[in-house]
Amino acid sequence: MERLNTKLYLQNCYIMKENERLRKNFQVLNQENQALLSELKQNLAKSSATSTSSRNLNTPPAPTMSPSGSKHTSQ
Repeated sequence: MERLNTKLYLQNCYIMKENERLRKNFQVLNQENQALLSELKQNLAKSSATSTSSRNLNTPPAPTMSPSGSKHTSQ
Protein backbone atom coordinates (compact mmCIF):
# COMPACT_ATOMS: atom_id res chain seq x y z
CA MET A 1 0.00 0.00 0.00
CA GLU A 2 2.83 2.40 0.84
CA ARG A 3 4.51 1.56 -2.46
CA LEU A 4 1.35 2.45 -4.36
CA ASN A 5 1.05 5.66 -2.38
CA THR A 6 4.64 6.60 -3.24
CA LYS A 7 4.05 5.83 -6.90
CA LEU A 8 0.91 7.99 -6.98
CA TYR A 9 2.73 10.76 -5.14
CA LEU A 10 5.51 10.78 -7.74
CA GLN A 11 2.99 10.79 -10.58
CA ASN A 12 1.22 13.70 -8.94
CA CYS A 13 4.50 15.62 -8.63
CA TYR A 14 5.24 14.98 -12.29
CA ILE A 15 1.76 16.15 -13.31
CA MET A 16 2.07 19.33 -11.24
CA LYS A 17 5.47 20.10 -12.75
CA GLU A 18 4.16 19.50 -16.27
CA ASN A 19 1.11 21.64 -15.51
CA GLU A 20 3.35 24.52 -14.40
CA ARG A 21 5.48 24.17 -17.55
CA LEU A 22 2.37 24.27 -19.73
CA ARG A 23 1.00 27.26 -17.81
CA LYS A 24 4.23 29.20 -18.47
CA ASN A 25 4.10 28.28 -22.16
CA PHE A 26 0.50 29.43 -22.30
CA GLN A 27 1.40 32.79 -20.76
CA VAL A 28 4.18 33.36 -23.29
CA LEU A 29 1.98 32.38 -26.22
CA ASN A 30 -0.91 34.47 -24.93
CA GLN A 31 1.30 37.57 -24.62
CA GLU A 32 2.65 36.98 -28.12
CA ASN A 33 -0.89 36.55 -29.44
CA GLN A 34 -2.04 39.79 -27.79
CA ALA A 35 0.93 41.70 -29.26
CA LEU A 36 0.24 40.33 -32.74
CA LEU A 37 -3.46 41.14 -32.45
CA SER A 38 -2.65 44.70 -31.39
CA GLU A 39 -0.23 45.07 -34.31
CA LEU A 40 -2.84 43.71 -36.72
CA LYS A 41 -5.46 46.17 -35.45
CA GLN A 42 -3.01 49.07 -35.86
CA ASN A 43 -2.14 47.97 -39.40
CA LEU A 44 -5.82 47.64 -40.31
CA ALA A 45 -6.55 51.10 -38.90
CA LYS A 46 -3.66 52.61 -40.87
CA SER A 47 -4.70 50.76 -44.00
CA SER A 48 -8.29 51.90 -43.59
CA ALA A 49 -7.24 55.52 -43.07
CA THR A 50 -4.92 55.41 -46.10
CA SER A 51 -7.57 53.77 -48.24
CA THR A 52 -10.20 56.32 -47.23
CA SER A 53 -7.93 59.30 -47.89
CA SER A 54 -6.78 57.95 -51.27
CA ARG A 55 -10.39 57.27 -52.25
CA ASN A 56 -11.28 60.85 -51.37
CA LEU A 57 -8.41 62.15 -53.52
CA ASN A 58 -9.28 59.99 -56.55
CA THR A 59 -13.04 60.43 -56.48
CA PRO A 60 -14.34 62.93 -59.05
CA PRO A 61 -16.64 65.61 -57.67
CA ALA A 62 -20.28 64.69 -57.54
CA PRO A 63 -22.57 66.43 -60.03
CA THR A 64 -24.61 69.24 -58.55
CA MET A 65 -27.92 70.69 -59.61
CA SER A 66 -27.98 74.23 -60.91
CA PRO A 67 -30.90 76.47 -60.03
CA SER A 68 -32.31 75.78 -63.51
CA GLY A 69 -32.40 72.04 -62.72
CA SER A 70 -29.68 70.93 -65.14
CA LYS A 71 -26.76 68.89 -63.89
CA HIS A 72 -23.25 70.23 -64.02
CA THR A 73 -20.00 69.27 -62.36
CA SER A 74 -17.98 71.72 -60.35
CA GLN A 75 -14.31 71.85 -61.35
